[in-house]
Amino acid sequence: MAKKQKQQSGGTPATVALAAAGVDFTVHAYAHDPSHPSYGEEAAQAMGVSPDRVFKTLVADVDGSLVVGVVPVAGSLDLKALAAAVGGKRAAMADPTLAERTTGYVRGGISPLGQRKKLPTVLDDSAGSHSTICVSAGRRGLEVELAPRDLADLTDAVLAPIGRV
Repeated sequence: MAKKQKQQSGGTPATVALAAAGVDFTVHAYAHDPSHPSYGEEAAQAMGVSPDRVFKTLVADVDGSLVVGVVPVAGSLDLKALAAAVGGKRAAMADPTLAERTTGYVRGGISPLGQRKKLPTVLDDSAGSHSTICVSAGRRGLEVELAPRDLADLTDAVLAPIGRV
């Protein structure tokens, strides 16, 4: 079972939110390589965790509103499925600058937790097949491991099949 981390000074908004909620989580830090082609695959390799347990946070525009999709790094986001999960018709990846400004995080470090503006969130339903998953803790080179149910509860996420392998 993951150990509960105490809120520490210098934490990210994501880790501060987790500590405030009192959920069990573990922080994993690693040296980020800016030349690595995939933030998520780099995290999985650095932590020695299967890529189907490491989830990436992607921001999309669904019918003019920003929505967060959280899917395994081993696959991709099905934009049509994401739109359907939130009752929308069309989805496209959000402008990266807008995603950063809205969430308060930089690309490659966007966390579904502790966002500047809480966005509707959809978590790929494959998360439920794992006791814990890893998501960005709010900066490149920092991941947080927690139970998928805790992530869904804290983000008010809808669970839906939005990932493609």
